[in-house]
Amino acid sequence: MAGEIPDLLAEVRTGTGKGAARQARREQLVPGIVYGGGGDPLPVNFKYNYLIAQLKAGRFMSTLFNLKVEGQDDVRVICRGVQRDVVKGLPTHVDLMRLRRTSRINLFIPVEFINHEKCAGLKRGGTLTVVRPEVELNVVAGDIPEKLIVNLEGHKIGDTITISEIVLPEGTRPTIERNFVIANIAAPRALAAADDDTEETATADE
Repeated sequence: MAGEIPDLLAEVRTGTGKGAARQARREQLVPGIVYGGGGDPLPVNFKYNYLIAQLKAGRFMSTLFNLKVEGQDDVRVICRGVQRDVVKGLPTHVDLMRLRRTSRINLFIPVEFINHEKCAGLKRGGTLTVVRPEVELNVVAGDIPEKLIVNLEGHKIGDTITISEIVLPEGTRPTIERNFVIANIAAPRALAAADDDTEETATADE
């Protein structure tokens, strides 16, 4: 089931058009618009420093947010565009799209590894090398998995863990079609060095 969806705070913008947008920017606000989902477009403003912090946090364009606007019902939204100043690169406008529970979207979902203590490869001194701490999935907005679980129990040194090992919720699919690598169990350096020495000795004897 879906994990906790982060809030995105905004306020209603009075007036529309370029004049209202310029006034918002003079007041250290970034104008935006919320559209879609069967509702009327809603002009909003974001506090400049708040929006900058959200953008710097990363994944702004692929995160599902719970939009909170005073006087309006909370609604799930995803960003569909951030316009920026061509010289300074600072945000000048944000486009948000409302989502129905049946809407399909692409989101990055974190991967969690469990049963480290039952992993034979780690017990022998191997190292878990995580290739993808997050996986981009195509999901239904009303049923977003909180995380993907990888069970390390039984994995040995040299094992490669791919997306096919993860049980995905019904209706959820990776955006990449091939069976890509999530992580692997790498040999400890001492063992790897010993293997290299063995190979070199065998080559010299031939």
